[in-house]
Amino acid sequence: MMNWLRTVEFLGLSLWLGSDVFLSFVMAPGAFRILASRDQAGAMVGYGLWWMHMIGVLCGVAILLARLLRTRTFASLATPAALCVVLMILLTVVSQHAVSPKMAALRVQMGSIQATAADSPLLAEFGRLHRISASLEGGVILAGLAALYLMVKDSGVGN
Repeated sequence: MMNWLRTVEFLGLSLWLGSDVFLSFVMAPGAFRILASRDQAGAMVGYGLWWMHMIGVLCGVAILLARLLRTRTFASLATPAALCVVLMILLTVVSQHAVSPKMAALRVQMGSIQATAADSPLLAEFGRLHRISASLEGGVILAGLAALYLMVKDSGVGN
């Protein structure tokens, strides 16, 4: 049972990290390179981002629950690896529920990002929010890499 729970922890983190890296470095740049307009690419990336966030939070909860069931102590949720996962969840929730809705509202106000004048205050605000969103995703990736390192270290693999 303990090996199964440990597998759930590693699988959840691997799926979350992999999806974030794929969206950030493959899907998003590809959408902007291949699709006919920036508006279409943005809609595609927004759709993928929503799903990635939902899957990420579910993976995070599964990781923490598996850890709790495996260790049978709430103290295991205060370890550095678990705290990295909690940070990942928090950053994801902020991105999904604080930043993404504001970006979506700005897209509606502009009608078309591609057709919006470069000096538009709406476009400037959208760019600022996009930088925040990218920073939050970068934070999720860094916290996830740290969690992965700490989980491997804690598991005694390679010792």
